Amino acid sequence: MNAKLEIAGDASSSRFIRLKQGYFAFANHVAPLDQHQPDWVAVAESFLGVPYVWGGKTFAGVDCSGLIQTALEAGGIDAPRDTDLMEAALGETIPLDTRLRRGDLIFWRGHVGVMLDAARLLHANAFAMRVSAEPFAVARKRIVAEGLPVQTIKRLSPDVA
Repeated sequence: MNAKLEIAGDASSSRFIRLKQGYFAFANHVAPLDQHQPDWVAVAESFLGVPYVWGGKTFAGVDCSGLIQTALEAGGIDAPRDTDLMEAALGETIPLDTRLRRGDLIFWRGHVGVMLDAARLLHANAFAMRVSAEPFAVARKRIVAEGLPVQTIKRLSPDVA
């Protein structure tokens, strides 16, 4: 996902695409750089169950910021790699008591997740050791008990989310 490949020649009539390095890729797994997924949150959701690996950004293992950055990139949205930089760069800060919606980003110190809807949070986390979806209220209570209150909620502009 999000790999940048150099294609050698036209592959419109083949099941495989030859890469300039001499390797091959399945044609159905390749898309032009300007073709983006219409729902980046659905991309993040496709990682459900993937193991938590600090520093990871693939289906072999992903961390919280890698999950969000990878999903946003698939949706055509540039995002920094680390949670503190994401928190500073992405979206508009909304009050902590705002009714949440799909695509809202929830930031704790050193952690980020995305709302699937008004009640469920998706995040790669060391508690479950995988990407999981859980009620936001449950995650918030557990993480606050660890001394980490929600710092910020960011909402991307409607044309981005």
